[in-house]
Amino acid sequence: MNRSEGTVGSTEVPPRAVVTPDAATEPESVAQLLRKAARSHPDAGMRYLPDDPMGESAFQPYPFLLAAAERLAAGLARRGLTPGDPVGLLLDRPRDVIPAFWGCVLGGFVPCPLPPLPDDADRAREHLAHLGELLDGPLLLTTEPVAGAAPRDARVRMVPIGQLHAEAETEAEPGLARDAAAPAAVAPVTPVAPDGLALLVLTSGSTGRPKAVRLTHANLLASMAAKAERQRLTGADRTLNWIAFDHVAALLEAHLLPLAVGAEQFHVSSARVLGDPMEFLRLISRHRVTMTFTPNFLLGLLNAADAPAPTASAVGERAASRGAAGQARGGAESDTGRGGTETDTETATGAYEPGGERLDLRSLRHIVSGGEANVRATGEAFLARYAPYGLRGDALWPAFGMTETCAGSVYSRGFPQVDAGREFASLGQPVRGLRIRVADARGRVCPAGEVGELQLRGPMITDGYHRDPAATARAHTPDGWFRSGDLGRVDGLGDGAPSLLVGGEAGAGRLVLVGRAKDSVIVNGVNYFSPDIEAAVERLDGVTTGHVAAFPTRQPGHDTEQLVVALRPEPAAASGAALHRLLTTVRATVVAHWGFRPAHVLPLPASAFPRTSLGKTLRQRMRERLEAGAYDAVIAEVAAESERHLGGHVAPEGATERALAAIYAELFEREPARVSATASFFDLGGTSLDILRLRRLVATRLAVADLPVITVLTAPTVRQLAARLDAGPPAATGPAAYDPVVPLQTGGDKTPLFCVHPGVGEVLVFVNLARYFAGDRPFFALRARGFNAGERPFGSFAEMVETYVRAIRARQPRGPYAIAGYSYGGAVAFEIAKRLEALGERVGFVGSLNLPPHIKYRMDELDFVETATNLALFLDLVDRRRALELPAELRALPADERLARLLDLAPPRRLRDLDLDLPKFTAWARLASGLTALGRAYRPSGTVRSMTVFYAVPLRGTKEDWLARELRRWDEHTRSQNRYIEVPGEHYTMLGPRHVATFQAILRRELDHALGEGSP
Repeated sequence: MNRSEGTVGSTEVPPRAVVTPDAATEPESVAQLLRKAARSHPDAGMRYLPDDPMGESAFQPYPFLLAAAERLAAGLARRGLTPGDPVGLLLDRPRDVIPAFWGCVLGGFVPCPLPPLPDDADRAREHLAHLGELLDGPLLLTTEPVAGAAPRDARVRMVPIGQLHAEAETEAEPGLARDAAAPAAVAPVTPVAPDGLALLVLTSGSTGRPKAVRLTHANLLASMAAKAERQRLTGADRTLNWIAFDHVAALLEAHLLPLAVGAEQFHVSSARVLGDPMEFLRLISRHRVTMTFTPNFLLGLLNAADAPAPTASAVGERAASRGAAGQARGGAESDTGRGGTETDTETATGAYEPGGERLDLRSLRHIVSGGEANVRATGEAFLARYAPYGLRGDALWPAFGMTETCAGSVYSRGFPQVDAGREFASLGQPVRGLRIRVADARGRVCPAGEVGELQLRGPMITDGYHRDPAATARAHTPDGWFRSGDLGRVDGLGDGAPSLLVGGEAGAGRLVLVGRAKDSVIVNGVNYFSPDIEAAVERLDGVTTGHVAAFPTRQPGHDTEQLVVALRPEPAAASGAALHRLLTTVRATVVAHWGFRPAHVLPLPASAFPRTSLGKTLRQRMRERLEAGAYDAVIAEVAAESERHLGGHVAPEGATERALAAIYAELFEREPARVSATASFFDLGGTSLDILRLRRLVATRLAVADLPVITVLTAPTVRQLAARLDAGPPAATGPAAYDPVVPLQTGGDKTPLFCVHPGVGEVLVFVNLARYFAGDRPFFALRARGFNAGERPFGSFAEMVETYVRAIRARQPRGPYAIAGYSYGGAVAFEIAKRLEALGERVGFVGSLNLPPHIKYRMDELDFVETATNLALFLDLVDRRRALELPAELRALPADERLARLLDLAPPRRLRDLDLDLPKFTAWARLASGLTALGRAYRPSGTVRSMTVFYAVPLRGTKEDWLARELRRWDEHTRSQNRYIEVPGEHYTMLGPRHVATFQAILRRELDHALGEGSP
């Protein structure tokens, strides 16, 4: 059994876990919930579903979970933790998170689920530093790949959960299966008071400094009891969860609640559902789920999905086959098979037919839908669309909850009947024990029907924020009510009645949310804080300081909120190509930092930013103006400017072009009719993240698996890409002729920039940088030979240079030329410039991105193991510290195991994003090693007119020494004075999401200076 899955399994002897009687009928601590579930519902537990629908799931009964948690508690105690210490759970698989959570609870430690670390190393480092401060030097439980790739922080101690499982293995009694052994060092049960701290949950979505919400044992127990009563859950229920566990709903609504009643739980990754939304309904049907949770946006995706055609007899046949199968098996469990593993596509009923799985949704009692506002039309369309598959007409329960209220605390069981004519669904009544009021700015309760701030009070409400008394004080009124930050009203109470609802009391009052007083945008159920977005945008060149506003809107027909960024351009960027470039820069910055694109970027005058007397921008007022049409003219002007820069509209022709145009429209949130067949993926604003999304959509919609990234890079328009897809794979058409030039951005009238690849040979590092040149100057990248089938890698440095010179002159026959290279590419760029000058051409700009002229000594250090490790570092598979340690570890392994070990250490999510497996990584490492070998023979000679050298923190040593001792040796190879420009970041992060916006502004200024081409 895999060590990381060692706590899961049902083929072993049942564990002799310590199951003690409850001290009282009602539990007094969260730990008693698990002990009660293990004793009272020993055949129920968690079914962990695989990412691959054809893979095997694993079942973990509650007694096994208890035994695993006790072992983890003992392992944590051995590491010096004492009751009350916080433990961060930097884990993404449910089969890791759930046992780790309970290990903390049983040991008296305080678990804190964490979101994945940002891919950008600088942002990850800042996040870890904040966690170290917030949680006061915590231990972080994680996986070995994440521990290896994460930046180091002195106040954070990372422990791979696999180490704890391995220790438990060695302590098992000889001759017994591990789960059958009484734990050798079970942590003593730590008594806790009901008001003792049980859980910390970070406020969602903050990319800066999230707060940690304190939830006590009493909070959680009161919430579970109230939820179970309202939702009528029992041990006969089956629940499904696909939400990541850093979201409070996953841990409380989708795990702790079903455990509290002894229900069976099914957990699947977010990627499996978001990659194919219909999988959500297939899993409900396949596993006869009775209750689940999802934000509203997934309902919208399901409304647009291709569902199997219902047949008149489908439901009846399903029921008949279920009964027959049950009799044939003598009453045994069917598809969940408690006590065994299953293939996830297996069914016991025989009601699914090859090529067309039928849906039977009759088992589903209700879907709790929260995390964002529920659009009434979306919910009604969902219920109607899937009614033929047995979905109940009242199955959708709009709900309200916050981390501070232990997730769901207000539920509507009357949708859609009670919401006729509304744009958004109402939220119903609070659970037992919870009181709600709507108050005005002076703290007085509003009359029913009037809008005010939603405030809450009850035993499930947090007592505040961890180590943040100021935030705790701001979140509570003087008389002790929690301030939600949401604006709402209470309907249905009659004129003059106070806006007050008491959970558990009969009444007609219903809570309605109408907006937010707090500064955030909720996109697909995740909060993003306006000040964070505004700070990132305000750092961009061309944006007037103090005149940025980020606020939400919800356009008609959309299932989630969208972001609007309003800004005041500086005079030089207020019109024409400069304005288009600025708006493109803003969009690219938001995508790079947060992974989604703004619906609108609005250039506005200073007078359009309403402010309070203290100067604070009134974002809500700007939203009201937008939705009233006040900015329609600005939106139209921005769209017209964009169309001008995209070169007009050419209608797509043929099925493939039309399908790709629809995909482009979805990616860039445009109307399909507005996507031209000749518009480039990159000119539309495509980023490296969008390439990954494009590949997934092409695989789903056009059944083209494994679309090469280089195909997108070299055929970026709808028409070009359609022609490549229609032609079939290279095996069918023969390999294409090698062309090193990859056109990442073709717009603009200035001198084109040619950028040479770093030592890994690939050009993806330039994709996000190129976005900032839209409408300014064309941006071409030079990619090494040898990536494609049948291509022979370069045999010498001189051959590489000559090949690139010919390709550049084919694109641009005459100078002036602008050539730059990143890292290894800096030396290649110098040689290209030398050769062009020898041909009588003028080279106006030669740039080296953090590389000195003498590279032999560095190339000599890089054997194959070092090169492969550097490739892993470049691809964010490991962090800088781990990259320094790994070569010695890898050399101790047999040669054929070294690269596999590198990939074992990589975060699985990153490998999926890069579509990287062992054969592909091996081929890439060999190509990079070949380029390194060429560099060993390289000696700089001769001169060019001048160089511009951009320097960042080097791989080792100080920036000052790097500049003085290495980089300034470029002076020996130029005839005029060089320019040395300091840029933010480190060698491997200077072009990353955190720094690319700053770097591009510096680079564009230097290009304009060298070539005498000011901004238009």
